[in-house]
Amino acid sequence: MRYLKLLVLYAGLAAGANTAVADTSALISLAKGDLVRLQTHGESRAVATTVFYDAQGKPTDMSAYRGKHVVLNFWALWCAPCVKEMPALNELGAELGGANFEVVTVAAGRNSRPAVDQFFKQKELSHLPKLFDPKMEFVRDIGGRGLPLTVLIGPDGREVARMSGDAEWDSPEALALMRGWIAGS
Repeated sequence: MRYLKLLVLYAGLAAGANTAVADTSALISLAKGDLVRLQTHGESRAVATTVFYDAQGKPTDMSAYRGKHVVLNFWALWCAPCVKEMPALNELGAELGGANFEVVTVAAGRNSRPAVDQFFKQKELSHLPKLFDPKMEFVRDIGGRGLPLTVLIGPDGREVARMSGDAEWDSPEALALMRGWIAGS
């Protein structure tokens, strides 16, 4: 039965159908390329309510994104794989961002605001927020053990999957996976 379910899901995605997929673990199991490292959870998990900061230094937390599918990415300027994947995250945000979906990037650790501003300008990252976790409290509280770390959070504010390491978030496979996830919730 599981095989048949996966076969039907794969056929729908391969045909470019806008098939809604409610079972995130089944959808993620179809991941290809870099996204095969995405780890789903049997049951969604609560997300830490730890405060982080916006570009003006004002405190915020993940409740600000409730109601959206969120790709939460922890990164740092000193992390080469993080820097490498930021343009792909920007493209993912440009392609799918809106009322139902947002890419949320949080600079973890020592990342000066002027250096982050310069990086965003240099890489033309106009579809990503500039958020900061200077003491790495949020990344620690969410269970991060290294950077980059990407966490998928459903509209209910609960974590459904995560991945350590960089990925091509703007690849056709990643876009198809994200569209299926959005349509299924």
